[in-house]
Amino acid sequence: MKRRSIALAVATAATLTGLVGCGALDKAMDCVKTADAIATSVNNLQQAVSTGTNDATQIEESLNTIDTELGNLKNTTDNADLSKAVDDLTKGVETVRTAVKNGDTTPDIKPITDAATEIGKVCTPG
Repeated sequence: MKRRSIALAVATAATLTGLVGCGALDKAMDCVKTADAIATSVNNLQQAVSTGTNDATQIEESLNTIDTELGNLKNTTDNADLSKAVDDLTKGVETVRTAVKNGDTTPDIKPITDAATEIGKVCTPG
């Protein structure tokens, strides 16, 4: 369902080309692309945590990918709602990373999924 929403957002943004300036459209498209990448990374994190295989490497790789995408997103926005969601997701990643380092193989990732959902909402034109 999230993928369908993101695909719809991309299609909507593409049709708005003539209605908004290129800079604004580029920012919107960057936001949508990054939100999609974050959603994929969060899904990978959920799978890593839910398998219970004690593979902290897989969890760490997912967290690193989310961090990278957050860095990209921070540089493309001046939207207050998006900035808050990015901050929330950053805090969630730090909390999970600390839990994994302390030996927790099934950390609570709800703050991450909630913040990623909010980023998806903010990045979807509507």
